[in-house]
Amino acid sequence: MCEANVYIDERDGKGEVLYLENVDVIRSEDGKLFIKNLFGEQKFFDGQIKEISLIKHRIVLTRK
Repeated sequence: MCEANVYIDERDGKGEVLYLENVDVIRSEDGKLFIKNLFGEQKFFDGQIKEISLIKHRIVLTRK
């Protein structure tokens, strides 16, 4: 399986917060990130990718 968990890097000192588990699709749509997981749950995030670690199965996003 090649899915990953997506985290948000909170700038207020809270660190990284889990946003969505088992993500298999991320794409840019209208200036936002469309994120979808294996179970069909979909979210839009207004931010950018900070880091992707395929070995650790994690993606970190930051807000715009």
